[in-house]
Amino acid sequence: MIAYAPAVLFLVLFAVGVLRDRRRFSNAVYLGLACISLLFTLAAVAHRGHPGVGWFLAALVLLVPFLGAFVLPAFLVANGVKMIRKEGRSPANLLSFLVGIGIFGLIGLMVAAVFTRSAGLAAATGTLLLIAAYVSFLFFCFIGYAFLYGRLRPRRDADFVVVLGSGLIGGERVPPLLASRLERGRKVYEAQAARGRAPMLITSGGQGPDEKLPESHAMANYLTERGFPAEHVLREDRSRTTEENLEYSKAIMSAAVPGYKCVIVTNNYHAFRAALMARKTGVNGQVVGSPTAAYFWPSATIREFVAVFLQHKLVNFSICGVVALFGVLGRLLAR
Repeated sequence: MIAYAPAVLFLVLFAVGVLRDRRRFSNAVYLGLACISLLFTLAAVAHRGHPGVGWFLAALVLLVPFLGAFVLPAFLVANGVKMIRKEGRSPANLLSFLVGIGIFGLIGLMVAAVFTRSAGLAAATGTLLLIAAYVSFLFFCFIGYAFLYGRLRPRRDADFVVVLGSGLIGGERVPPLLASRLERGRKVYEAQAARGRAPMLITSGGQGPDEKLPESHAMANYLTERGFPAEHVLREDRSRTTEENLEYSKAIMSAAVPGYKCVIVTNNYHAFRAALMARKTGVNGQVVGSPTAAYFWPSATIREFVAVFLQHKLVNFSICGVVALFGVLGRLLAR
């Protein structure tokens, strides 16, 4: 049983973190560490009792990343091409394509290091692989916990439902991405109202330089034109970013109902990062997500992860720097 102690410890830390506040990235890291600890423990225990099973599990652990190293970049490049065709060549839409090319490039460096037998190239490739392994671990922690977070039920006693804006078509029309948020916000509102406590719905979004009216006004019009009660809509029309969406909506809610509770609505790929930002800005609410087109997910998820990674840049860059330093020292000592 002692062999399972690390996995149990990380699971306990994960459970305590979730109970304290679901909106912590540390929860994702604890979950990832628990899964890895459990996997290696199972392989070790199986190997002691049944060597054949242990070797099979070990081979599986190594084979999955090996196959993924070829399948994943091919998928990302294909998805990147699709994103460019459907959404245009903006930097955000190029993310999956660039990550796929980057992984192929790293594989190419590994092959070159083997065939050239260059100690310098091998050291540089090994260092890059360690950094890539660290970033990949965080990425899969992010994906795993974001998936779990998205399955949590929203509050049943919310005073407000806040729908975050995302831009308009032609400067005045609600695009499908934003419409999905509004429809999910309507469902949350109706579920609350069915319990006899109808909340206020806040449409949150200011006016961009290329927009004819604030996003919140277009969002409110979209809802009321489809039968939503206008007296239950509030408009937050000053924000330009997600953080401002939350800060300005918080000011409206705090003024109207001290000690309020709320549900925040965004797209599902954005829900976990929005939850982290809600915690940072002190908003008393959990986040739910609305459906998003499948082809949009890879680039959007990578973009969300990059944003979260950079929010903790001091820790992450420090760890990457230490890994790089060990790589350099290892090269010097090998001479």
